[in-house]
Amino acid sequence: MKKYILFLGSVLILAGCSEFNQPISSEHEGIWNRIIVWPIVSMIQFSAEFTGSYAGGIIFVTVLVRICILPLTLKQIKSSRAMQSLQPQLQALQKTYSSKDAETQHQYQQEMMRLMQSKGANPIAGCLPVLIQMPILIGLYHAISRMNVTPMYELGSIFNVPLATSSIIFAMIAGGMQYFVLKTGPTLNTNPQMSILHYILPVMIMIFGFMAPTAITLYWIVSSFISILQNIYLYKILYRKDEDMALIKENK
Repeated sequence: MKKYILFLGSVLILAGCSEFNQPISSEHEGIWNRIIVWPIVSMIQFSAEFTGSYAGGIIFVTVLVRICILPLTLKQIKSSRAMQSLQPQLQALQKTYSSKDAETQHQYQQEMMRLMQSKGANPIAGCLPVLIQMPILIGLYHAISRMNVTPMYELGSIFNVPLATSSIIFAMIAGGMQYFVLKTGPTLNTNPQMSILHYILPVMIMIFGFMAPTAITLYWIVSSFISILQNIYLYKILYRKDEDMALIKENK
């Protein structure tokens, strides 16, 4: 099943790439155009009329996307906290089933899944918001590129930076914002392999921003800003209060 999904996704993306630099309209055929690219173009156009600029339209669409994926994001955070609380038990399981033979490892996998299900932890849940946003990012990239060669659209600029071209400054801001997203999120210091993401992911975002139109970078900056506010509220305020209340109950 996964292979078919990956194959379909590849076909859709490649189909969009073949028309990458062509004008876009509602008359264009193809699943990628009808399901992804044209709806994004329509949303940006409608939002631009509402906000007065295409930059405002992109910001409005970004906020709308984040609202739509909020339930998945909350599920991701809940699963992440459950996985953190299970670390001592998972380490104990690793010691119990330390043998590398196939039967022992099969038992370990079963016990691990049973433990995670009992606590509502699901590692896959952490990938869902990213997986949902990837087609949107790729579709937005195609939409902006095709709007840029369509005479009826004039993308304009933000702070005198053209939306259709790349910007070093916006790329650096996007990388910095991604760094703060990770810093305000759940701690990664307990896993050295994961903590290196604090530095690798922002650099990757920055490199992508150097090549992508400013419109794409703007989407990432606004989305990251929302993530930072969300992380501060959830991890630094709401969950911190829960942890403090739990400590008070333990000390009583």
